[in-house]
Amino acid sequence: MLAAMTRPSLIFLVPMLFMATAAQAQASCAAEYKAKRDTPFELHYDVAQISGPCTMSNAETQLRKKLAREGLVLLKVLSVKES
Repeated sequence: MLAAMTRPSLIFLVPMLFMATAAQAQASCAAEYKAKRDTPFELHYDVAQISGPCTMSNAETQLRKKLAREGLVLLKVLSVKES
C-alpha cells in the first residue's frame, strides 16, 4: 500500500505516525485505592496518577512507596484505568 502512495501523501503520513506514537507514550494511568493511618485512625480513598505500565501490580508498588512517605498504609488498589 505504501508503494502506491505518492510522495506528498508520505510527507503527511510520517509526522502523523510520530504524533500518534507520542500521544500513546504520554497516556497516563489513574489508580483508585484505599489506604489507612493507624494513629490517629483514618481511612483514605483516592485516585492517583501512576507512571509506567497501567497494571494493578505496578500501581500497588508505586502507591506503597508514595503512601509510606505520607504515613499511610495501602489497603487495596481497587482499579487502574488509562486516561
